[in-house]
Amino acid sequence: MSSDPTSRQPIPDLVYADPAVRELAARVGNEIGVSDWFVVTQAQVDLFAEATQDFQFIHVDPARARRDGPFGGTIAHGFLSLSLLSAMSFQVLPQIPGAIGINYGFDKVRFLTPVRVGTRVRGRFTLAALIPRTPTEFQTRYSVNVEIDAAERPALAAEWLTMTILKG
Repeated sequence: MSSDPTSRQPIPDLVYADPAVRELAARVGNEIGVSDWFVVTQAQVDLFAEATQDFQFIHVDPARARRDGPFGGTIAHGFLSLSLLSAMSFQVLPQIPGAIGINYGFDKVRFLTPVRVGTRVRGRFTLAALIPRTPTEFQTRYSVNVEIDAAERPALAAEWLTMTILKG
């Protein structure tokens, strides 16, 4: 068995018995899908600032951000852009019937381009790996880009890890 986590690995019998898991495993290395566009609003940014206590003017003060900021207006928090992956993933990632999906973390996140308030973003998901953990659990690694409408570079690039727990 290869130690390369992006390679296909043998799937334990119980995991492999689920046809949805077999289908997903066959898609390793392929794009899974692209979400719809999401408009990032000032109201979302303000709520995120409240939740995280990050009130930097480039996020919450449109007049000052236009006048004094480097981006010509307010921008979304990087972590807000990252957290939108959940909503984006619900649109495109396959659901395994009866299974529970858990956010397992990130191996890599890079914030590449600021997201101006009022712009549209979407997620592009590629399944990089499916790694069995136990007969009823497997980890997936998705390479994800959050794209900004009409921008050359994405808002962010990430390696997102999820854990799926099947009914035992």
